[in-house]
Amino acid sequence: MKRFTAHKLSAVALVLLLSGCAVGPDYQQPTVSISDTYLNSHGSTQQESGFWWESLQDDTLNQMVRDVQKQNIPILIAAERVKMASSYKSMVDSFKVPTINVGGGYVNYQLSQNDSLLGPVFDLSNTVEGATGMTLLDEQHDGGFIGASISWELDLFGRLDRQSTAAAIRVEQAELMQNGLTTLITADLIHNYIQYQGARERKQLALDNISDQRKTLDLVEKVVSSGYGSELDYAQAQAALAATQSLIPQLEIAEQVHKHRLAILLGEPLSQVDVRLANVQGVPTFDGVIPVGLPSDLLQRRPDIRIAEREMAAINEELAASIANKYPKFFLTGTPGVAASNFDDLFSGDSFGWVGSAGVSWNVFDGGRSDAMVELNESRFQSAALGYQHAVDSAITEVDSTLFAYGRSQQNQAQIDNALHATRKAVSKAKSLYQAGLIDHLSVLDAQRQQRMMQDRKVAAKLQTAQSTVAVYKALGGDWQVEPNPVAHSG
Repeated sequence: MKRFTAHKLSAVALVLLLSGCAVGPDYQQPTVSISDTYLNSHGSTQQESGFWWESLQDDTLNQMVRDVQKQNIPILIAAERVKMASSYKSMVDSFKVPTINVGGGYVNYQLSQNDSLLGPVFDLSNTVEGATGMTLLDEQHDGGFIGASISWELDLFGRLDRQSTAAAIRVEQAELMQNGLTTLITADLIHNYIQYQGARERKQLALDNISDQRKTLDLVEKVVSSGYGSELDYAQAQAALAATQSLIPQLEIAEQVHKHRLAILLGEPLSQVDVRLANVQGVPTFDGVIPVGLPSDLLQRRPDIRIAEREMAAINEELAASIANKYPKFFLTGTPGVAASNFDDLFSGDSFGWVGSAGVSWNVFDGGRSDAMVELNESRFQSAALGYQHAVDSAITEVDSTLFAYGRSQQNQAQIDNALHATRKAVSKAKSLYQAGLIDHLSVLDAQRQQRMMQDRKVAAKLQTAQSTVAVYKALGGDWQVEPNPVAHSG
């Protein structure tokens, strides 16, 4: 007992001696050069509070956003991946603590007297028993045992700590990926919801134009019948009506496409989506400036940038673990237990026994495999650093591009509003002059064609502005998760 205690004290002294021997590079946050403002920014540098789509005051949209974040299958898959990463971290952490196996059982055996090794022992047992009354070896034996096996690797060089830290960073990445996917799915839902509204509004506009064109056709027919008009006027009115009618199937296709997309995103049947969309209004108006914040805010708001930065951190830990793997590994093992031929004696003091050991394992030659693994992780880290810089550059470019598109879409919408106001006045004046016989019907048809074109372009401009708005907010990143996801943080 005293001898093993001395060995244990020696192992403890070795642990204290080498406790400061952790190896590998320490991770440092990357630094990047970023401008103070966006190139095409004309908004506030203060980020707004709340969720931007709530400013539209559309209860149907707000409810759909809440539901899609709870029901969307890819988001639920991402939540399961967070749980998988958390379970992997727990598994890696388990290597840092002692492993204890407990077992017990009953044993019974009978030895062969004709065995080439044990047969002579039985003959010797008979001789000893005759001389002393003692038996060296029983031919038959039974008994019980209960014991434990304990093993522990002393993480002197930080290999296990580094692997554990890397696993924790992978959990962070999984959560960031889930948040990023939530942003993409939510933006896709809002986009398809707005496009569906646009298709409905354009179809209703086409139906209203068809009604007006039919009235015009009736008017032309009466004028031609009275001898004041020409067959050409009547044919042109018919052609204009047919052209507008041809738009209806295309708009219905667009309406169905976006409705089907909403159903897929929500994971619901079309009938349920139809109920949701029964009372939707027209395309919402997006105007004003967007509070874009500072370019440096993207480093914390954009999930792709944060994932790229965390990738650097994880690989740095894996690099340090591969360096530590080149150093010796120290182990402590022990197997205490009790064993006896009679169950009544199993828990007596004389039945207790144990074996303890301390060992070291050092791979002194592996053909360069350890060095190659270190070089591999160094290259991975450099690649991740370049990927991080690329993610930052791409994010800033994306924000600038979407801000430019948003500004131009607003200008386009304002110009179309002015043009539409002018075409309405032109149509009213043309109808008055035509009824007075001062102009032919071709002039009226041309004025109506310009008005219908401007009306449709106004809706298209509103859709373009809405699409640009969604793109700007998606490019800016941020937290789009309406409610904490219990699936992602369980376990």
